[in-house]
Amino acid sequence: MRRFISLPLALAAVVVATARVSHAGFSVGPSAVAVRFAEGTVHGFLELHAASGSLLAQGDLLQVPRDSDIESKLVFHFADSSVFRETVTFTQHGVFSLENYHLVQSGPAFAADLDATVSRSGEYVVTTTDHKDKHQQKLTGKLDMPIDVYNGMIIVVGKNLVGRAGQTVHIVAFTPKPMVLPLEIAPSGTQPLQVGDGRHAETAMRFTLKPKLNLLLKIGAALKGKTPPDSYLWIVTDEVPAFVRFEGPMYSGPVWRVDLTSPRWTAEK
Repeated sequence: MRRFISLPLALAAVVVATARVSHAGFSVGPSAVAVRFAEGTVHGFLELHAASGSLLAQGDLLQVPRDSDIESKLVFHFADSSVFRETVTFTQHGVFSLENYHLVQSGPAFAADLDATVSRSGEYVVTTTDHKDKHQQKLTGKLDMPIDVYNGMIIVVGKNLVGRAGQTVHIVAFTPKPMVLPLEIAPSGTQPLQVGDGRHAETAMRFTLKPKLNLLLKIGAALKGKTPPDSYLWIVTDEVPAFVRFEGPMYSGPVWRVDLTSPRWTAEK
């Protein structure tokens, strides 16, 4: 069964890497995103909500610098025991560059269990298990990876595009067979925010994330009703950019929303 796994925080894709994407205000051809704000140690507390606003899962964004790279992990634990785990290692020597990517989706929140890895060399291993018939499929091979593949790095890329016209990068989408797709990241408006008691105001820039399918993929996706929708990323732009919200499908299912949250004090026993 063919599925579009649409992962905006970690989106995916067959390399159409040699394809040149030209759009007013956007880069032409693969172009790595320059480092304007270097990444460091991060522990972010997150919540995952349905479009209705109901809470689906609690999560963490964990990021640790190592000797030569950064490891970033996004994890959500659902009440029904489902798990979403996305791990990416990348370098930031002048430009951002993905080294390794690992995605795990398991449990009833997803149509199928998925375990997928892809490296800078293009080597990939994808294992899926359908929940209905328990059929397992394993795919291995090698992609032609563009320099600007940014699975699991969309938040990082967004923070470094603030104040710019936007850029087209690439993601590896697991359908379940991996394929490389261009992803257009375009500023699409601003939104005022209030912090704390409301006396402190911030401005968030909204980015629209638009997967770019070639004609054959558009036709096939439309026939299957699996055309990936646009997703949205909000970044606070006051001096030091920061992630505040993401909205879009985390896989081939419904639109979900990722929000920041804060630890809550509990009464001492």
